Amino acid sequence: MPTLSAIALLLTALMVPAMASESPARSSIVLGGGCFWCVEAAFEAVPGVTDAVSGYAGGTLDNPTYEQVCDGDTGQAEVVRVEFDPAVVSLDKLLDLFFHVHDPTTKNSQGNDHGTQYRSLVLIADPAQRQAAVAAIARAQTRFTRPIVTEVVDLATAGPARFHRAEEYHQDYFKRNPNQGYCRATIPPKLEKVRKFLEHGE
Repeated sequence: MPTLSAIALLLTALMVPAMASESPARSSIVLGGGCFWCVEAAFEAVPGVTDAVSGYAGGTLDNPTYEQVCDGDTGQAEVVRVEFDPAVVSLDKLLDLFFHVHDPTTKNSQGNDHGTQYRSLVLIADPAQRQAAVAAIARAQTRFTRPIVTEVVDLATAGPARFHRAEEYHQDYFKRNPNQGYCRATIPPKLEKVRKFLEHGE
Protein backbone atom coordinates (compact mmCIF):
# COMPACT_ATOMS: atom_id res chain seq x y z
CA MET A 1 0.00 0.00 0.00
CA PRO A 2 1.50 3.40 -0.93
CA THR A 3 2.39 5.70 1.91
CA LEU A 4 0.70 9.06 2.45
CA SER A 5 3.87 10.84 1.31
CA ALA A 6 3.93 8.85 -1.91
CA ILE A 7 0.28 9.70 -2.57
CA ALA A 8 1.00 13.38 -1.92
CA LEU A 9 3.90 13.34 -4.37
CA LEU A 10 1.71 11.67 -6.99
CA LEU A 11 -1.05 14.26 -6.56
CA THR A 12 1.48 17.08 -6.81
CA ALA A 13 2.91 15.63 -10.03
CA LEU A 14 -0.59 15.41 -11.49
CA MET A 15 -1.58 18.94 -10.43
CA VAL A 16 1.50 20.82 -11.68
CA PRO A 17 0.87 20.29 -15.43
CA ALA A 18 -2.80 21.19 -14.96
CA MET A 19 -1.91 24.37 -13.08
CA ALA A 20 0.65 25.29 -15.73
CA SER A 21 -1.88 24.82 -18.52
CA GLU A 22 -4.36 27.05 -16.67
CA SER A 23 -1.85 29.88 -16.24
CA PRO A 24 -2.34 32.27 -19.17
CA ALA A 25 0.69 33.10 -21.22
CA ARG A 26 1.85 36.70 -21.28
CA SER A 27 3.17 38.53 -24.31
CA SER A 28 4.39 42.02 -25.15
CA ILE A 29 4.88 44.39 -28.07
CA VAL A 30 6.85 47.64 -28.14
CA LEU A 31 5.16 50.57 -29.88
CA GLY A 32 6.12 54.14 -30.65
CA GLY A 33 3.38 56.56 -31.57
CA GLY A 34 4.47 59.98 -30.37
CA CYS A 35 4.64 61.06 -26.74
CA PHE A 36 4.79 57.97 -24.56
CA TRP A 37 2.47 59.53 -21.97
CA CYS A 38 -0.30 59.36 -24.58
CA VAL A 39 0.43 55.86 -25.84
CA GLU A 40 0.77 54.51 -22.31
CA ALA A 41 -2.57 56.01 -21.22
CA ALA A 42 -4.35 54.65 -24.28
CA PHE A 43 -3.22 51.07 -23.80
CA GLU A 44 -3.71 51.06 -20.04
CA ALA A 45 -7.42 51.52 -20.79
CA VAL A 46 -7.61 48.23 -22.74
CA PRO A 47 -8.92 45.09 -21.01
CA GLY A 48 -6.29 42.36 -21.24
CA VAL A 49 -3.35 44.77 -21.10
CA THR A 50 -1.55 43.90 -17.89
CA ASP A 51 1.03 46.69 -18.00
CA ALA A 52 2.21 49.55 -20.19
CA VAL A 53 5.76 50.71 -19.56
CA SER A 54 7.15 53.94 -21.00
CA GLY A 55 10.69 53.82 -22.32
CA TYR A 56 13.16 54.47 -25.11
CA ALA A 57 14.37 52.17 -27.89
CA GLY A 58 15.90 52.03 -31.34
CA GLY A 59 18.77 54.45 -30.77
CA THR A 60 22.52 54.60 -30.43
CA LEU A 61 23.00 55.93 -26.89
CA ASP A 62 22.99 53.47 -24.02
CA ASN A 63 20.90 54.28 -20.94
CA PRO A 64 19.61 57.60 -22.31
CA THR A 65 17.91 60.22 -20.19
CA TYR A 66 14.71 61.99 -21.18
CA GLU A 67 16.62 65.21 -21.77
CA GLN A 68 19.08 63.45 -24.09
CA VAL A 69 16.27 61.84 -26.07
CA CYS A 70 14.49 65.21 -26.39
CA ASP A 71 17.67 66.71 -27.86
CA GLY A 72 17.08 64.43 -30.85
CA ASP A 73 20.66 63.22 -31.20
CA THR A 74 20.36 59.75 -29.64
CA GLY A 75 18.21 58.08 -32.30
CA GLN A 76 16.02 56.79 -29.48
CA ALA A 77 12.25 56.84 -29.88
CA GLU A 78 9.74 57.31 -27.10
CA VAL A 79 8.03 53.93 -26.92
CA VAL A 80 5.74 51.88 -24.71
CA ARG A 81 6.14 48.20 -23.94
CA VAL A 82 2.59 46.87 -23.93
CA GLU A 83 2.31 43.68 -21.90
CA PHE A 84 -0.89 41.71 -22.45
CA ASP A 85 -2.76 38.47 -21.97
CA PRO A 86 -3.42 36.96 -25.43
CA ALA A 87 -6.33 34.99 -23.98
CA VAL A 88 -8.11 38.30 -23.36
CA VAL A 89 -6.89 40.59 -26.15
CA SER A 90 -5.09 39.63 -29.33
CA LEU A 91 -1.98 41.20 -30.79
CA ASP A 92 -3.96 41.98 -33.95
CA LYS A 93 -6.50 43.98 -31.96
CA LEU A 94 -3.79 45.90 -30.12
CA LEU A 95 -2.07 46.76 -33.39
CA ASP A 96 -5.35 47.88 -34.95
CA LEU A 97 -5.93 50.11 -31.92
CA PHE A 98 -2.41 51.49 -32.25
CA PHE A 99 -3.23 52.73 -35.74
CA HIS A 100 -6.44 54.31 -34.47
CA VAL A 101 -4.91 56.33 -31.63
CA HIS A 102 -2.04 57.95 -33.52
CA ASP A 103 -1.39 59.27 -37.02
CA PRO A 104 0.96 56.83 -38.77
CA THR A 105 1.24 59.02 -41.88
CA THR A 106 3.26 61.87 -40.33
CA LYS A 107 6.98 61.23 -40.34
CA ASN A 108 8.80 62.06 -37.09
CA SER A 109 5.87 63.94 -35.60
CA GLN A 110 2.55 63.63 -33.83
CA GLY A 111 0.47 66.77 -33.55
CA ASN A 112 2.65 69.55 -32.18
CA ASP A 113 5.41 67.12 -31.17
CA HIS A 114 8.19 67.02 -33.75
CA GLY A 115 11.45 65.05 -33.84
CA THR A 116 12.70 61.56 -34.57
CA GLN A 117 11.86 60.53 -31.00
CA TYR A 118 8.17 60.81 -31.98
CA ARG A 119 8.35 58.56 -35.04
CA SER A 120 5.76 55.87 -35.64
CA LEU A 121 7.40 52.58 -34.80
CA VAL A 122 6.64 48.91 -34.16
CA LEU A 123 9.51 47.00 -32.57
CA ILE A 124 8.98 43.30 -33.14
CA ALA A 125 10.38 40.36 -31.20
CA ASP A 126 9.90 37.57 -33.75
CA PRO A 127 8.68 36.80 -37.29
CA ALA A 128 5.11 36.31 -36.09
CA GLN A 129 5.01 39.84 -34.71
CA ARG A 130 6.48 41.19 -37.95
CA GLN A 131 3.78 39.43 -39.95
CA ALA A 132 1.11 40.80 -37.62
CA ALA A 133 2.50 44.34 -37.87
CA VAL A 134 2.68 44.25 -41.68
CA ALA A 135 -0.90 42.95 -41.85
CA ALA A 136 -2.09 45.67 -39.45
CA ILE A 137 -0.47 48.35 -41.61
CA ALA A 138 -2.26 46.97 -44.66
CA ARG A 139 -5.60 47.09 -42.82
CA ALA A 140 -4.95 50.60 -41.54
CA GLN A 141 -3.85 51.95 -44.91
CA THR A 142 -7.41 51.60 -46.21
CA ARG A 143 -8.45 54.38 -43.80
CA PHE A 144 -5.75 56.87 -44.85
CA THR A 145 -5.22 58.74 -48.10
CA ARG A 146 -1.55 59.38 -47.34
CA PRO A 147 0.92 56.48 -47.11
CA ILE A 148 1.67 55.03 -43.69
CA VAL A 149 5.29 55.66 -42.68
CA THR A 150 5.40 53.41 -39.61
CA GLU A 151 8.73 51.60 -39.25
CA VAL A 152 8.69 47.89 -38.44
CA VAL A 153 12.06 46.90 -37.02
CA ASP A 154 13.54 44.18 -34.86
CA LEU A 155 13.70 44.93 -31.15
CA ALA A 156 17.29 44.63 -30.00
CA THR A 157 17.84 42.40 -26.98
CA ALA A 158 21.11 44.05 -26.03
CA GLY A 159 23.05 47.24 -26.66
CA PRO A 160 21.86 50.83 -26.98
CA ALA A 161 18.92 50.02 -29.29
CA ARG A 162 17.24 47.72 -26.75
CA PHE A 163 14.24 48.81 -24.67
CA HIS A 164 15.24 51.15 -21.85
CA ARG A 165 12.67 51.78 -19.13
CA ALA A 166 12.10 55.51 -18.80
CA GLU A 167 12.53 57.42 -15.57
CA GLU A 168 9.96 56.61 -12.88
CA TYR A 169 8.24 59.98 -13.09
CA HIS A 170 7.17 59.08 -16.64
CA GLN A 171 5.45 55.85 -15.59
CA ASP A 172 1.64 56.11 -15.27
CA TYR A 173 2.11 59.79 -16.01
CA PHE A 174 -1.48 60.59 -16.94
CA LYS A 175 -2.88 58.69 -13.97
CA ARG A 176 -0.72 60.75 -11.65
CA ASN A 177 -0.97 64.05 -13.55
CA PRO A 178 -4.45 64.20 -15.12
CA ASN A 179 -4.62 67.99 -14.88
CA GLN A 180 -1.24 68.69 -16.46
CA GLY A 181 -1.85 71.00 -19.41
CA TYR A 182 -0.41 68.82 -22.17
CA CYS A 183 -2.20 65.75 -20.82
CA ARG A 184 -5.57 67.51 -20.58
CA ALA A 185 -5.29 68.67 -24.18
CA THR A 186 -4.05 65.51 -25.86
CA ILE A 187 -4.95 62.38 -23.89
CA PRO A 188 -8.75 62.56 -23.39
CA PRO A 189 -9.33 62.59 -27.19
CA LYS A 190 -7.17 59.48 -27.48
CA LEU A 191 -9.09 57.76 -24.69
CA GLU A 192 -12.30 58.57 -26.55
CA LYS A 193 -10.82 56.87 -29.62
CA VAL A 194 -9.99 53.85 -27.46
CA ARG A 195 -13.56 53.74 -26.15
CA LYS A 196 -15.05 53.90 -29.64
CA PHE A 197 -12.64 51.29 -30.95
CA LEU A 198 -13.40 48.85 -28.14
CA GLU A 199 -17.13 49.37 -28.50
CA HIS A 200 -17.49 49.59 -32.26
CA GLY A 201 -14.12 48.69 -33.80
CA GLU A 202 -13.75 52.16 -35.30
